[in-house]
Amino acid sequence: MDWSELTSVLVALGCPEEKSADMAAQLDKRARQLAQAKNRSYEDALAHLLGLMRQGWAAKEKGREP
Repeated sequence: MDWSELTSVLVALGCPEEKSADMAAQLDKRARQLAQAKNRSYEDALAHLLGLMRQGWAAKEKGREP
């Protein structure tokens, strides 16, 4: 996944567009660290982190409902 795809995915998950490039860089770095530390693929680590972010933003949105 390249940077533009990753930023698009983040925005689709609820990330503010103005923060998506910075978050994509941090996510990429953390996925590489996680992949190395846990002896798993980069893609698997990235998917795991994206799933966690999706859950966090979904919970945040749910909390905003009256």
